[in-house]
Amino acid sequence: MEINGPLILLPTALVLILALWTRRALEPLVFGAFIGTLMIDPRNALSTLSDNLLTVMTDEDVAWVILVCGLMGSIIALLLKSGSSRAFAQSLMRYTTNKPRALLGCWFMGIILFVDDYLNSLAVGTSMRKITDSFKTSREMLAYVIDSTAAPISVIIPISTWAVFFGALIEKNGLAADGQGVWTYIQSIPFMFYPWIAVAMVPLVVSGKIPLIGPMKAAERRAESTGQCVPPGAEQVDKAIAHLAENEHTQGSVWSFILPMVSLAFFTWWFDLDFLMAVLLTLGGMIVAFIAMKKLSPGETFDNILDGFKSMLDALAVLVGAFLFNEVNTTLGLNEYIITTVEPLITGELLPFIIFTVMGFVSFATGSNWGVFVIILPIVTSLGHSLGADMTLVIGATLSASTFGSHACFYSDATVLTSQASGCTPFQHAFSQLPYAALAGCLAAVIYLVLGHM
Repeated sequence: MEINGPLILLPTALVLILALWTRRALEPLVFGAFIGTLMIDPRNALSTLSDNLLTVMTDEDVAWVILVCGLMGSIIALLLKSGSSRAFAQSLMRYTTNKPRALLGCWFMGIILFVDDYLNSLAVGTSMRKITDSFKTSREMLAYVIDSTAAPISVIIPISTWAVFFGALIEKNGLAADGQGVWTYIQSIPFMFYPWIAVAMVPLVVSGKIPLIGPMKAAERRAESTGQCVPPGAEQVDKAIAHLAENEHTQGSVWSFILPMVSLAFFTWWFDLDFLMAVLLTLGGMIVAFIAMKKLSPGETFDNILDGFKSMLDALAVLVGAFLFNEVNTTLGLNEYIITTVEPLITGELLPFIIFTVMGFVSFATGSNWGVFVIILPIVTSLGHSLGADMTLVIGATLSASTFGSHACFYSDATVLTSQASGCTPFQHAFSQLPYAALAGCLAAVIYLVLGHM
């Protein structure tokens, strides 16, 4: 059954409405995917949904995400159980004498761990929770700081998984010669205004120069007045790793935390930014080292590897739901419909502004940032050339739109993993962060509008 017109937007609208109503992510995504499938094939909706789910689960990229996130959960479990995270936190406490310093420490760590946004979110969140808790900082604020230096930093520092992925796509679409994709990407970095603004806003929010707004203000008031850092309804997120607390007799060290982090960063770079290889090698090294140094027994080590993987199941379920929903939206033709609708309005001067605003909305609504870029780049390329637009500005606007979707959407991979690492639900994180993401998005949109006419 062919669906045309605004009806294509129905599943996405239902997901956003249900998410706001239920304050959850997984159920709205599954419901939206089912409604979309019902629209495509009413007689065989369940079997079509089952086929789509199998397509998602056998997709190489989805398998990569599941393995990376699950095994990062195993690494985190070993760091916690061995006392390594506690030792690292205690060493940092000497320098973090107040809340702003603690949050700026998170921001600085996020900038250092630029090679991959997953590594950034999971490593900083798990290592800094206890420190920020000691200063009565809400988990929502912690998640905002971490998320603002995850995808945004990975985008604007070109030695990252984002740069390699998008550089290859730029070459594939004829925007750069073979081997020059990353260089073209680098030339577009000054025009990636959303990530620059998102990163720069964090110290301003932490220092109070940008005031607390809406849900974030309520969260910080709750944490400071009652000491309840974990938001109501997110207790299960903390419980997922609570049993991984260190043994009483285990003496962790700062180096047993730092070396695995250095190993992750080094091997990610060494294997041409293949984060899965880095995770596997780091986990293997930790198993040998922790057993050899008698930090954990062999039985404890492998039990915690499994427990750590299981602690990521809630987050992985939401990610699979987001991939499934995106698969259904792709079949419906959501991206093509939106592009076709706005195409008559596009001029060369307006192209960067329209790309950022429209694709930012699509990326936000579908939870897909890399996927949206794959679909939109060929269209952007042909439009840019036909309208005589500045292609470095256009590429910058497209990357900014992807980053906005990753940063703001309540079921994007970045939001889900950051909330899991920080100890709140994806909706609580996204809802409290949204005013700041919207502010950064509006500023970026204005800049694209002005530069497009210059």
